[in-house]
Amino acid sequence: LAVGWGSGAVAAWAISPGSCELVQSTTDCTGRWLSSVPGNLRGDTEELLLDDNTIQVLGNASLLSYHQLRCLSLTKNRLELIEPGTFLSSQGLHMLSLADNLLFTNYSLTAAALSALPALRTLDLAGNHLTEDMVSVLVWNLSSLESLSVARNIIMRLDSSVFTNLSQLLELNLEKNYIFEIDQAFEGLQKLQRLNVAYNYLPCVVEFGLTQLRVLNVSNNIIEWFLALESDDFFQLEVLDLSHNRLLFFPVLPRQSKLHSLLLKDNEMSFYQRLPNGTSLADVTVQFLLIDGNSTNITTVSLWDEICHSNLSSLRLLDMSQNQVWYLPEGFLAQMPSLTHLKLNQNCLEMFHLSEGDPLAMLMELDLSQNRLAELGVEVGTRDILPNLQLFNLSTNRLRALPPWVFTYARKIATVDLSRNRVDLCPQPAVAGEVESPPCVDIRGVETLTHLFLAGCGLRGLGGQPFQGTSLMHLDLSDNHQALSGDLEWLQDLALTLQVLSLRNTSLSSTAVDFSAFNSLMHLDLSGNSLTTFPTSLRVLKLRSLDLRDNCFPALPPDVTWTPLGNSLREVYLSRNPYNCCTLSWWDALQRVEGLRVPDGQEVTCSYASHTLSPRALPEPVLWSCCRQTADLALLYLVLALPTCLTLLVAFAVVFLMLKQKLLKMVKSQCGVSSPY
Repeated sequence: LAVGWGSGAVAAWAISPGSCELVQSTTDCTGRWLSSVPGNLRGDTEELLLDDNTIQVLGNASLLSYHQLRCLSLTKNRLELIEPGTFLSSQGLHMLSLADNLLFTNYSLTAAALSALPALRTLDLAGNHLTEDMVSVLVWNLSSLESLSVARNIIMRLDSSVFTNLSQLLELNLEKNYIFEIDQAFEGLQKLQRLNVAYNYLPCVVEFGLTQLRVLNVSNNIIEWFLALESDDFFQLEVLDLSHNRLLFFPVLPRQSKLHSLLLKDNEMSFYQRLPNGTSLADVTVQFLLIDGNSTNITTVSLWDEICHSNLSSLRLLDMSQNQVWYLPEGFLAQMPSLTHLKLNQNCLEMFHLSEGDPLAMLMELDLSQNRLAELGVEVGTRDILPNLQLFNLSTNRLRALPPWVFTYARKIATVDLSRNRVDLCPQPAVAGEVESPPCVDIRGVETLTHLFLAGCGLRGLGGQPFQGTSLMHLDLSDNHQALSGDLEWLQDLALTLQVLSLRNTSLSSTAVDFSAFNSLMHLDLSGNSLTTFPTSLRVLKLRSLDLRDNCFPALPPDVTWTPLGNSLREVYLSRNPYNCCTLSWWDALQRVEGLRVPDGQEVTCSYASHTLSPRALPEPVLWSCCRQTADLALLYLVLALPTCLTLLVAFAVVFLMLKQKLLKMVKSQCGVSSPY
């Protein structure tokens, strides 16, 4: 339960005489090593923040000067006792945070102090080593409470006596305790709307009947069963979080509710009417034995038929990821006409079939990644399937192709992820009479598609015009080792729209690949390749981000900072290249570029005499040695060039002497002047 402390004032902070900061009616004394409440603060203080101090006791006189106090926060102190008369002068207090203290030591006296707060609305007792009995005593007379947090305590069992008299309570936070049993603890909380029991040890939830509850979070327990009360009463439930449990079956939900978000991630769920070996459990039932005191009740539930009685027409988000679902029962999705987000990733699905019976007309995001899908079934002629789908994630499956018309009906599709499937992109349209081509994915003409992920698909030497008629802005071709066997001619249809291109780990080694036509490109990933020299075509681009990691660059062009690329670049990745420590002028040039970040700069290294060094701090001996090598190299070039120059000079002189007379006669005849000799 989030408790907001702060008046939202915009005025500038000032330093008060007690070294606390104050603005308008708020005084902040956080982290001042205070052992008691300062007595010299403004009397009209309405909000007092005393977090992160060393206060152990709130005495009867601690708050005498602050009659207008509305909010008090004492989080993370060493508070052991609040004396019974502490709040007698602060009857208007309505927000009190006592989290992360030691209130278990004198909880009965502290309870007496709290009972003097008739207007208290919000109370935070988290992290105080409180048991359920201590909590019961502390909140016994707080009938005005609307929000209560007892998270991070040592509560183990809850019954109807713990929260007696909290008739106005709207929010209750019990997360991160040790609760293993709840016995009618919330039935008296008629106004309770938000209940958080996450991170406990509840083994099951049966006969759930809190009709007024809007949000229930029981995630991160060990729940195997969730059974709502068999009743036609209307439940106000809107959000149910059962994620990170041990659910074996789809929960038995209320028959009538407002449920719009159902979170079932990371359980052990499956459907059992049809098993992989061909057997059926359609008529098999499960019996629950419920023992309450001396009474025994047996509830019989059909594994699937019971769910059919739940009205899921308002459900918008269903997250069933990380389960053991290998098929969906017939008509399962048809119950959810309002569904906009469906997550079925990380299951065991072998096929996903779309038909007119499961229109999913409102669905915007569908995640089927990390399954065993070998086929995506779509009924031929079905024109109202996925009309609003915008994101389709099919990555990490066993797909070889998609139905050719699947994107025709998904008229708003913007993002498709086919990564780590063995798919090929369709080439030019087949010519009549031609032998049938192998299965492929055809995205040509899908005008709404802007993001396409094809990493690790085993693409080979793409040709033709696979992206004709599209306006892709983001294309991921990484981990396709044979995709760039030729030039980038097949990408020319995207030259005007492509902004993000990933060619990571595509065995790119030729610097002749021409990127100059991609004027809109802003982010380019060339990491994990075998480039030895910087591609010259990159100089004219106006990239914002460039990734050159894991290549074979000994150096980069030092003048790249003077190109359009150098002026636009704001982020460059350079690590894991075999740079030469004696040719680091490019590194120095990059360091001088204002606004350019090298996020992996600490990982950039260079080699010198079998040593790996950081270019940020080269040792003096290495610098001197590099200078000598540079000088020696220049001298060597001079020595090698001098004989050649002398030879050419002598040859020129000999030729001139041999042709001197002829040249003079030629000049004389041209000028018509007599020779003086």
